[in-house]
Amino acid sequence: MKKLRLTAALLMFVLCLCATSFALADDAGGTDWYWLSSDEKYSNFFDPASVVATASVETARGRVPTEIEAYIKTGYSYGGAQETIAAYGIGEVIPDPAQLAFSVALLKVNPQNRTVQYMKEDFYDASGRVLWSHTDGREKEINSQSFDEQYYDAIVDHVFHQHELERRVAQDRWQDLWTSEVDGLTTTAIADTTTMRRKGDNLIYWEWDTVKNVAGDTLEIKFLKKAVNLPQGTERIVAARYWSGQTGWKDMEDDMGGAYRLIKSGMPQADGLTVLRLYAKDHAAWVDRYRIDA
Repeated sequence: MKKLRLTAALLMFVLCLCATSFALADDAGGTDWYWLSSDEKYSNFFDPASVVATASVETARGRVPTEIEAYIKTGYSYGGAQETIAAYGIGEVIPDPAQLAFSVALLKVNPQNRTVQYMKEDFYDASGRVLWSHTDGREKEINSQSFDEQYYDAIVDHVFHQHELERRVAQDRWQDLWTSEVDGLTTTAIADTTTMRRKGDNLIYWEWDTVKNVAGDTLEIKFLKKAVNLPQGTERIVAARYWSGQTGWKDMEDDMGGAYRLIKSGMPQADGLTVLRLYAKDHAAWVDRYRIDA
């Protein structure tokens, strides 16, 4: 019964957001919002008609877009509005989360670096009145932990048709790399194939390393952005986050300062290197999909 009530509440939230979308379409000159998804906090839309490549470079494969702009829309339940207001630190501007109905933003996307930037974002009440606006937001990289991942996928798919949206929910999105068992602790490493892209000899991707005890409890997680030089068998950590039950999530410093290190034979990471080399060979079109250096 509780599940039915939650489902009904979510359906009502989506219906309300759709009604708000239609109202906004009339105010915004007929914007035709395409629904992407909804949960108990947010509903996500983008405008396919607004997608435009604003920069490109000439390559051996023809011109490849390097910047894409498009409009997106986010609808908020009370909980989603509360979370968003806190994240932006605008509680003094919008003191009551019930005021915030939706936001509309102009996104700039860079497919080669898998980044998005909010060029302009307006926050509205249910009547379409602007409550708060900001421009020139910071550029941020998209990975599995990003709220904006669906927006990035939809916009890039509209230009390149590489099925990013499908890969996002694919059962084989995460590729097993290696497993190690030491002193009753099991460490597993998996690679996010949606983030994989080749630059020169490097395969860039995000990796999820998990440490569990014999009871299966998760003790530590490392979320790593890596650059692996496939021919040389070296790797470096570009960015890292760390989690434990004691610390929660925090930034992690690389003990080699981001320098390349040799992936030594006989180590678990060597198994991962073999997997990555094979994946890049068997899925060359995927890892090279937005490449401009070859």
